[in-house]
Amino acid sequence: MSQQTPKAADGGAKEGERRRTILRAAINVFASKGYHGCRIADVAREAGVAYGLVYHYFKNKDELLETVFETGWSGFVTRVRAVIEGEGSLEQKVRGITEVAFEAYRVDPRGVKVLIAEVARSPGGRVNRQTAFMDAIRLCSEMLSKSQAAGELRAELDPQLAAALFFGNIEMAFTALVLGLVDPRDPEKLERAKEQIAGSFLHGVLAGGADPEVPWKKEQEKSGTRSKALRRS
Repeated sequence: MSQQTPKAADGGAKEGERRRTILRAAINVFASKGYHGCRIADVAREAGVAYGLVYHYFKNKDELLETVFETGWSGFVTRVRAVIEGEGSLEQKVRGITEVAFEAYRVDPRGVKVLIAEVARSPGGRVNRQTAFMDAIRLCSEMLSKSQAAGELRAELDPQLAAALFFGNIEMAFTALVLGLVDPRDPEKLERAKEQIAGSFLHGVLAGGADPEVPWKKEQEKSGTRSKALRRS
């Protein structure tokens, strides 16, 4: 069995790094100019590479957008899977998945903008959003089915439809962030938005009329209690 030489390994690492640099540049350009408003030359300029090098890694702009989506979405689904397969109640997992979504935006707002604003308009159906979203819905549906069997989820609900509604809420939350309906620079507003997404879903699906906890509201109540105590003193 042949072993890879250090020179070959170094070359492979550089190839991977150049490809990642081009992908990052594509995200920046798609986010600032839009898919239809940019050219491969813009991506090459942003990446600081020769025009022809982009074509060495990607056949055209369509393939660039497709790869951006597949890379970003697969990373998101991997983190969601870790939450679903971990320990915790249904409420904790729903909040965990919502946290993953908001953290994705905090870390890479331009990447999320491309996923939401540009991929939906991609030409020729190269980016198969339907298959990608169905995989995520199926994963969440399995979680909800187990929760239903354990009595956490209301018995009359369809787990697959509930999963679709949950991910629909997350997608619309991303849209709200991209459109500037929520200021990502305001931590309190982000926390409230995150709670609204998770809380509104949980209110509709938890069995036994249980009310989900509202972390930011509890802190607000504590703060109000402290203020009243100080005023009385």
